[in-house]
Amino acid sequence: MPTQDVIERFHPAIIQIATQTGTGTGFYLREFDLIVTNDHVVAENTEVTIAGKTFEKTLSRVWYTDRKHDLAFLQAPAGVELPALPLGHYEALKDGDEVIAIGHPYGLNYTATQGVISKVDRIREGLKYIQIDAAINPGNSGGPLVNEQGEVIGVNSFIIRGGDNLGFALPVYYLQAALQLYVPHKGTPSTRCSSCETLVLPDTIDSGKYCPACGTEVKLPEIPEKEVELVGVAKTIEDILRELGKDVKLTRSGANRWEVKEGSAKIKISYNPDNYFIAGDAYLCQLPPDGTRIKPLYQFMLEENYRMNGLVLSCVSQNIVLSCIIYDMDISKEIGAGTFSTLFKQADYYDDFLKNEYGCVDRLEEV
Repeated sequence: MPTQDVIERFHPAIIQIATQTGTGTGFYLREFDLIVTNDHVVAENTEVTIAGKTFEKTLSRVWYTDRKHDLAFLQAPAGVELPALPLGHYEALKDGDEVIAIGHPYGLNYTATQGVISKVDRIREGLKYIQIDAAINPGNSGGPLVNEQGEVIGVNSFIIRGGDNLGFALPVYYLQAALQLYVPHKGTPSTRCSSCETLVLPDTIDSGKYCPACGTEVKLPEIPEKEVELVGVAKTIEDILRELGKDVKLTRSGANRWEVKEGSAKIKISYNPDNYFIAGDAYLCQLPPDGTRIKPLYQFMLEENYRMNGLVLSCVSQNIVLSCIIYDMDISKEIGAGTFSTLFKQADYYDDFLKNEYGCVDRLEEV
């Protein structure tokens, strides 16, 4: 199958995953109506946010975790038609076979990289892995490794830092074994013991924390009565977003990062502990294609910056951005709510105003 056809076929089934602490990739298997990813991507969360090409960001339940094989299964979005991805056969793989890794490295959505299998059966910590030279990076974790026939042959799992394109994928037969173990109990929170590989369920777990077969301590992905909250500045930011009526779980886009839609504007909020500031950047429209309108637009932006208090209009490449900065020592729920509320309202206003008055155009969005 041509590489481009493989990529186009897979893209709608590639899922973006975000938690309070990071981001990763997953992929949908229609045969089982589940999303597959790495256990380290969900990071002990029982709910994560997911998004795809054909559906908006939503919450997804974590049903199965497997620390030894670094696998997790998530609830698929309801009422969404996604393509079927076939599973391949590990036994047919050979060193030198061409492969494609698909995922979201560093937030660069739907990135596909090509390479070859360097070694089919690299052994690490008692498990076989497919060693590949296709570039995979943080954010690729949990995405599919695909062969030339458009079949999933592995789950991209980890890289060796400092290595030159040294990536490793869990072979598909481990995934198939995990699916066979879990599917009879689908819809029940379960975990696989990392010692004896027994599937542990709510009605079999010993004393609420031990594997009934070998006594190893395990943890089921059950939703706690109260979510473990963030602390410090990150907690303050989430408290502010709640006060402004936002669903905090759906705003999360990684560690110390949040994303909010306000009308036609998209606002990104980030906290950098090393530099001690919180930044809010509302990405509005793009510069007008008519060059004669750019000079009066710049003049308007300069005049608005002189008039506004705490907000700044600027250009980043072709994008017009409305920004605010709050130092972490100064932030409080009251100050933050006022600043972010103004940013959200003004972002929606300026986005429409600049299009109508200066011929600015919609910003190119990555989907």
